[in-house]
Amino acid sequence: MSRDALVDRKSSRKEIASFLKAARNASAAGQSDGRIVLALDATMSRQPTWDLACSIQADMFESVAGLGNLSMQLVYFRGIGECRASKWVNSGAALAAVMSRIDCRGGHTQILKVLRHAAKEHARRRINALVFIGDAMEEKVDDLVQAAGELGMRGVPVFIFQEGGDPIAETAFREIARVTRGGWFRFDQASAAVLARLLKSIAVYATGGLKALERRNTREDRLLLAQISGGKDSDR
Repeated sequence: MSRDALVDRKSSRKEIASFLKAARNASAAGQSDGRIVLALDATMSRQPTWDLACSIQADMFESVAGLGNLSMQLVYFRGIGECRASKWVNSGAALAAVMSRIDCRGGHTQILKVLRHAAKEHARRRINALVFIGDAMEEKVDDLVQAAGELGMRGVPVFIFQEGGDPIAETAFREIARVTRGGWFRFDQASAAVLARLLKSIAVYATGGLKALERRNTREDRLLLAQISGGKDSDR
């Protein structure tokens, strides 16, 4: 073997070793690609807080800096049987652009379609969490819980932010969160800042897992950890 060939082989071995070391370090640091389905009720009752939800989602991407890459897909329902999903995006600006083109329209909830869509997406490629923001539930609870339970068995937690105080919706939303080991939270205009911080915590969880939440250890991180571990539900 020539001297040049020997040098090239040694160089290649060093590059491979460096790559493997970097990969191990990234793994140890909890770095990964997180994928979140963000589902929104876009029926008419949600119009007052739609713009608010649009304005706070961008921070989710910023919160995972140093942990890995975050991708999100918007799913929304409105009108008569309309339920659509966007392409996967990896920046707050791209997601905001999608959301800005959507207006709220009258119609009934289609939460079952959202849950089934999440299951299909997960079958194609793992998703780390489903986030749903809504204020009503007009479907059969048993159907929703069954679909949610299937997500839970596949390791996909559902985090629900409920607007208003509809007791029927609250019962269903709490149960969906419970069977998926996700979380239920109250959401209104007064608690927008809390919602923003909780969404950041969910992004950190989706990208870095439980250890990333434990390391960061903000109030919202601890609240999310309590929910995931089966703690008490929170009104905030």
